[in-house]
Amino acid sequence: MTLKNFYIAPIKGYQYISKMLPANCRYYPTCSEYAKWQFEFNLPHKALTASGLRILRCNQFFKGGIDYPLVEYMPQKPSCVLTFNTEYGTIKILYWLVPETMKHDNTRYYILKDFDAIKRTT
Repeated sequence: MTLKNFYIAPIKGYQYISKMLPANCRYYPTCSEYAKWQFEFNLPHKALTASGLRILRCNQFFKGGIDYPLVEYMPQKPSCVLTFNTEYGTIKILYWLVPETMKHDNTRYYILKDFDAIKRTT
């Protein structure tokens, strides 16, 4: 079990249980999904800090709304990042990384999940 899975496993357990409860998160993505994405892309201490701050913001004093995770990421060369399925010629994309600014040396990206990719694989 990797360190990333160590942190993500309790979040997945909470998400399984919370499916039985009514939705009540003020943000999109939900706080648990936000934390899961943070732990997938960030170092544990950064992800824990960002997730904790997000949970503290999830109350009646904040408006809520769309709040995508912002992570630091240094992309690899495109030939290394993309894995082509030679049989069908398609690319499986689970997340889109959208740059925070359009600067050339940007390393901060917003994470957006591609829900269509999930539907195509099931």
